[in-house]
Amino acid sequence: MTTGTVMLAFYGDDFTGSTDALEVTALAGLPTVLFTRVPGTEDLRRFAGYPVVGIAGTARSQSPEWMEAHLPARFEALARLSPRIIQYKVCSTFDSSPRTGSIGRAIDIGSRFVPADWSPSIVGAPHLGRWLVFGNLFAATGGTRYRIDRHPTMSRHPVTPMRESDLRLHLKEQTERRILGIDIASLARGEAEAEREKARAERAVTFVDVADDVSQRAAGRLVWEGAGEGIFSASSSGLQYALVAHWRETGILPPEAPAFPPAAAVDRLLVLSGSCSPVTAEQIAGAEAAGFAAIRLDVAAAVDAARQEGEVARIMEAATAAFATGRSVVVFAAKTVDDPAFVALKERAGTDAASFSAAQDAIGRTLGIVAARAVPAFGLQRIVVAGGDTSGRVLESIPVVALEVAHPLGRGAPICRCHGTEAAFDGLQVVLKGGQIGQPSLFVDALEGTARG
Repeated sequence: MTTGTVMLAFYGDDFTGSTDALEVTALAGLPTVLFTRVPGTEDLRRFAGYPVVGIAGTARSQSPEWMEAHLPARFEALARLSPRIIQYKVCSTFDSSPRTGSIGRAIDIGSRFVPADWSPSIVGAPHLGRWLVFGNLFAATGGTRYRIDRHPTMSRHPVTPMRESDLRLHLKEQTERRILGIDIASLARGEAEAEREKARAERAVTFVDVADDVSQRAAGRLVWEGAGEGIFSASSSGLQYALVAHWRETGILPPEAPAFPPAAAVDRLLVLSGSCSPVTAEQIAGAEAAGFAAIRLDVAAAVDAARQEGEVARIMEAATAAFATGRSVVVFAAKTVDDPAFVALKERAGTDAASFSAAQDAIGRTLGIVAARAVPAFGLQRIVVAGGDTSGRVLESIPVVALEVAHPLGRGAPICRCHGTEAAFDGLQVVLKGGQIGQPSLFVDALEGTARG
């Protein structure tokens, strides 16, 4: 690797997915920085020489019109770095729709900023319990593997439920571009390069199967060697895993990852959750069993502008009482999609998707106000935020411009160090956790650290 060369630049469509991508290359030994906004000249100078650069965003919850208005500036900023690959980093469950978080529209926009004539997509990531086989996506939860359209959570996602497991058919609803696939049979028979040339000839978006370590390395080689003077790829962190596997195989990276220091315990932890995933619900239950104080957010008050300030004050008062007795705190909006609070919010919004999205946005911003006040008020050294959209709203509410990985914690949910513009937030450690991510003890582990035993 040439010093100063940007190998990969990515825009994350939500903040938890962005730190997932940040983790893969950082833990592999590649200095990686994640900006929370479009970086300016001084920001880029501060992190000059980093081979992987990311920008965290919120496109996953936005409309195509929002994307047309906001994504070009993000992709242009990445293109100015002259990276070999520009990635639109998507969730490993690929949940999206023509009207919300359209991955197809992002590809249409991002492809304008690269010279390449094909757009590969890697979504399979066995390390995360995700497999793409003959174009169909499978995901694991609770020790069971499901086709994504039968997944107990993703098939019931409140905004973008997955109704189709064949990602070629799913994406076809979002873009008019030609869509192809390079499957595991082609990879095994050595036909992938010929399939790649076909994709180039047809200027196609091309899904590359990943089902195991062998196909992962092959997918990384296929994309890296086929990048030419620059390609655009809408991929999950499966792209990062595949590239790292290929770079290790070819000696670009050493075969063993460098050791990161274990995380020390902190004396108090604040968890803010807007997630409705059963995975997060289990983590909340684990925290409660370990002595955390669980404070339920009044979502009706949070989405009412006239009552929001009062609700924030109530949360702060309850947190003050809990911290005073030596307990850590979890503030949560709902535990699952069957939670009465979530059901009431859905009933209030009715069939108006925009109204429901606005309500979720208000919940995230309310939790963001809590974070902005709680960190300096309680002298917090570490916080956890659960939920992709919630993480975006919280990070937008605090004076932080960039993140770097400080310690591993849970797969896809590292402890990150904040580069902030105010003393209380510069050096703050934050864990941004997607709904489907993390071990049951994640919140407790974030409190107690990883230096035990």
